[in-house]
Amino acid sequence: MPEISGETAPGFDKVREAFAANLATGRDIGAAVSVYLHGRKVVDLWGGIADPRTGRPWERDTLQVVYSTTKAVTAACALLLAQRGELDLDAPVARYWPEFAAGGKENVPVRWLLTHQAGLPAIDQPVTPAEAIAWEPMVAALAAQRPYWEPGTDHGYHGLTYGWLVGEVVRRASGRSLGTYLAEEIAGPLGLDLWIGLPESEHHRVSRIVADDLPGSDALAAVDLDAVPEPMRGVLAAYADPTSLTVRAMNVVTPPLDHNDPAEQAAEMPATNGICTARGLAGFYAALIGHRILTPDHLAAATAERVAGVDRILRVPVRIGTGFGLPTPDAFWYSPAAFGFPGLGGSIGFADPASGLAFGYVMNRLREGVPDVRVPSLLDAVREAGSTAEV
Repeated sequence: MPEISGETAPGFDKVREAFAANLATGRDIGAAVSVYLHGRKVVDLWGGIADPRTGRPWERDTLQVVYSTTKAVTAACALLLAQRGELDLDAPVARYWPEFAAGGKENVPVRWLLTHQAGLPAIDQPVTPAEAIAWEPMVAALAAQRPYWEPGTDHGYHGLTYGWLVGEVVRRASGRSLGTYLAEEIAGPLGLDLWIGLPESEHHRVSRIVADDLPGSDALAAVDLDAVPEPMRGVLAAYADPTSLTVRAMNVVTPPLDHNDPAEQAAEMPATNGICTARGLAGFYAALIGHRILTPDHLAAATAERVAGVDRILRVPVRIGTGFGLPTPDAFWYSPAAFGFPGLGGSIGFADPASGLAFGYVMNRLREGVPDVRVPSLLDAVREAGSTAEV
């Protein structure tokens, strides 16, 4: 078995075994998992290789890009501003960002940015990575963009645009960039190793992403849809069609972003380029349910279901709170009170206030399109241990 570093509280040894199995079988290259239960850290493990090119091992302080897992952190910044009375979620976005009123968006409330109801999952003219890094070109494009559906009438995953939309509102309302607000108001005060816009001094700690090869649109178009289970036919058809809104939403930045690029890691892309340790991610959720970021009433409002049903972009059923993802009953992390956000390829952070669980998992091997047992196996072990643990 591979060498695993870190610690587990008494009774949580099976989590270590599941984590080691992920590395031993090659499901993971390098990874970390951290768990808090009722505010007490009960699991903090790491192991494997941070950079396969050099053999650099995964250390206690290794950082990882977590893709859409970032979105919940971005939401927390907006929600904290709202709690402090500096941002009204039900006011028009244009109150804070006047240029946003263009294209018939003058009455779109801030809340619809957080619930993916604004009709802005894509832009008519994609931007380059350099323009995305620069921030202003993307913000200007979104301000000018006419919605793809009447805002508020439907919901569709704003996979990339979410970060610039919410981030610009935070910038206008607070006078600080979202990454700066996060560092000064949440991560810094709580001692969390959690960043959006990584300082140059920390770049040496970042693990290198290794992505599995995914089928292209030509391969997807060749799939016999009649042989595919009915629930997946619409999904495959959308991903196979380069003109679909699904594909256009993924191609907002062209050519695609490369989050191994230090320039992208230093930039603020608040939908996708959060960088953290598993400990920092789990600690963020522990702080949320411990009411060190949001009050109980504000957290309850933020995690209440606002939107549910088949997502216009993802083409699968989703549940959405105010900025937080809510698991559907078939999700491995489901509980009635759970909230969080998964990320491309496998990362996830979430909390379950009912059980006091706060969970963070980060890894450098992105896996898509296959059943991913890495986190379910870890979570099964955590739940088994948690059911008998004394905390």
